[in-house]
Amino acid sequence: MADDAPDDLDDLEAALAADRQGPTDPLGGITTPDHGPTWDELVDGWELFRAPILAGGLAGLALGFLSVYVVLRRMVFVSASVTQAAGFGVAASFYLGARMGWSFDPTWGATAMAMITASLVAPDPRRLGLSREMVLGLTFALFSGLTVLASARMPQEAHDVQAILFGTAVVVSAADLARLLVAAAGVLSLHAWWFRGFTFASFDPLAARVQGLPVRALDLVLVLTIGLMVGESARTLGALPAFALSTLPGMAAVLLARGPLWVPYALAALVGAIAGAGGYVVAFFLELPVGATQAACAGAAVILALLGRGVAGVIRRRRRPA
Repeated sequence: MADDAPDDLDDLEAALAADRQGPTDPLGGITTPDHGPTWDELVDGWELFRAPILAGGLAGLALGFLSVYVVLRRMVFVSASVTQAAGFGVAASFYLGARMGWSFDPTWGATAMAMITASLVAPDPRRLGLSREMVLGLTFALFSGLTVLASARMPQEAHDVQAILFGTAVVVSAADLARLLVAAAGVLSLHAWWFRGFTFASFDPLAARVQGLPVRALDLVLVLTIGLMVGESARTLGALPAFALSTLPGMAAVLLARGPLWVPYALAALVGAIAGAGGYVVAFFLELPVGATQAACAGAAVILALLGRGVAGVIRRRRRPA
């Protein structure tokens, strides 16, 4: 038995060495069993991937359209506050279910808190002795803190809450996709119908009042539609991509768009749809978090727009006669 021990140790060492090197092919080359995702896998699993890709595209399309208002009216902090409120609505829904036994759908919690916050930040707060920045800072900080506190009180659900805040569009249910489709179709239809009124009241409110347009009502409806889409998107995709898609496509479109007023809205909607749907595909192939990748794709569009604008400016200067 003593003579057999060294042989056993030699065999064990040889097996461990082979395992470290990886399996070999018949020709003596070393192969690795692991490989990145392929197009064939994406096509084969299309039934699973179709809903989240469509959800990202729909959310990006609607939020991208609305992001032009957010950027040109300097409402980026409004979008941030509404997004954070939607995240708190999700956390509060989990908290009520875990602590009080109430069955409350996080989707409705996110949408309700987003729309309530939007309606609160829409009116002019100067009558209360507050500036708009003060109100937005308060709501953003308050809901951020409340979300963390609610998550801390329910450690079992904390992972689900964090996943929703930073992106969960790995798998999207048919019900979530249908709800997002209805919200996006309703918001875009309303904005197409009232496009002139929304833009007139947003960018020339004094003239709009002279023309008899209900500027305050239009502003309220505009902010509520932003709250609705941010709430639905935050629950389906996550708060991070919802905020990114409601701001960054508008920045890219404003940097590039020229011509009629509708051009930046169409361009922003296209950029948002590509970032939302394409971000999922990029995350699939690179094996990255979906929500963060969608946000990064939207950010990349802004960087490309800046580069394109810079190149166009250089070309125009060189074409000018001396």
